[in-house]
Amino acid sequence: MSLREKQKRFADEYLIDMNAAAAYVRAGYSPKHANANAQKLLQNTAVRAYIDQRMAEISRRTGVTQERIIRELARIGFLDPTQLVNMDTAELLDNAAADDRAAIASVKVKSMSGETEMIEREVRFADKIKALELLGKRFGMWIDKQQVEGTVGVQIIDDIGGEAD
Repeated sequence: MSLREKQKRFADEYLIDMNAAAAYVRAGYSPKHANANAQKLLQNTAVRAYIDQRMAEISRRTGVTQERIIRELARIGFLDPTQLVNMDTAELLDNAAADDRAAIASVKVKSMSGETEMIEREVRFADKIKALELLGKRFGMWIDKQQVEGTVGVQIIDDIGGEAD
């Protein structure tokens, strides 16, 4: 089954920011009921297959995969700074692994001279808490919104006497 031109345009727009309603409007559809109609388009098997195919192409071309993202978040989240930086001098250790160095957000070095020579070093690491939060969400450790579904039988009992005294 092939896509109509508007469906293809919707899918291409969706891949820009993963915002279905905005992609729906940018593709030339009416903004009226954009959320509901965009969701219907995402459920269309041909549209979904096209999006999945394009995402795989982008992933191959960029080298960005879920596994790589998870690995990078784990690097940041589980980094032990003492294995990377001398805590007294704030200098990188000679044996610091490249993987660990990837968790460094910035390095600032200030030299001050006067009566005595001073060097101030600051090493900032990527946000461990944020990395651990994202990993936790990925593995369903905490859920922002809970959805409970089920069916429950309801029986109405009229226990109020219907006769007047």
